[in-house]
Amino acid sequence: MGARIVVIGSVNTDLVVRGPRIPTPGETVTGGTFMRAQGGKGSNQAMAAARAGADVTFVARVGDDELGEAAIAGLRDESIEVGFVARDPDHPTGVALIMVDRSGENAISVAPGANANLSVGDVEAARPAIESADVLLMQLETPLPAVGRAAEIARAASTRVILNPAPARPLGDSLLALVDVLTPNEGESALLTNEADPRAAAARLRESGVDTVVVTLGPRGALVLSGDGESSVAGFPVKAIDTTAAGDAFNGFLAVSLAEGLDRNAAVRRACAAGALATTVPGATPSLPFRSPVDDLVKPPGSGHSSGKPSS
Repeated sequence: MGARIVVIGSVNTDLVVRGPRIPTPGETVTGGTFMRAQGGKGSNQAMAAARAGADVTFVARVGDDELGEAAIAGLRDESIEVGFVARDPDHPTGVALIMVDRSGENAISVAPGANANLSVGDVEAARPAIESADVLLMQLETPLPAVGRAAEIARAASTRVILNPAPARPLGDSLLALVDVLTPNEGESALLTNEADPRAAAARLRESGVDTVVVTLGPRGALVLSGDGESSVAGFPVKAIDTTAAGDAFNGFLAVSLAEGLDRNAAVRRACAAGALATTVPGATPSLPFRSPVDDLVKPPGSGHSSGKPSS
């Protein structure tokens, strides 16, 4: 049996236009290409964890529509348990409109649809899965009451809680105190703390009760701050063409790596490799890497072993 991961979060259908640049307000930019793919931070992170080799259970809401049906089919194709993905008769499946420029940067607008209706009841239904999981992984594209209740259940069962605070919003200390690993990027850490410097932001978040803060720094890697001190994990140089879902790849692989027993820095390094590889492929779901190429990237030159073995 692989690592047991429960992911609670969003499901979207991504409508992606790649063009020469992202339009400014009121401007139309032509010359792009279009693709449709499954997305949503929750779905992306569930798929990333599954591709990393975990047994994944997903808790979410989709509309009772064609997009929702396609989303569930896509999750099943990744061998993800979808018994807790509810079909919402009153709200459509979430949709994300994504614009990507030639450098790989993106701008995203999301209509959350059924994601905004994920409830405490949905979380309670999944209580047995949360209690038996190694890691509970969540984001902030679903309502905070559901996120908070899931964290409470996990903490009571000694299930490790990883929260990716994206998109960033104010979070109370009562929730942060339930989080074992918080994974903001630089912008999110600043929004959460009003501290522009990632180190100061991470320190402030630890003061709020978080055990470990991992601030992702894009191609520069990540900053890790915990009770054991501060460390920096280097990034991996790649030719980025689309940053969509890079953070989701990072979080999915981080959850699995920690569940498998890798030490903190080795797990973050592996997650950085996953995030880097995700930027080399356009789209969300198509870009999420599988375990083998990630581990190959992590291996030191000339070595037959990945850096950081799972502990016994």
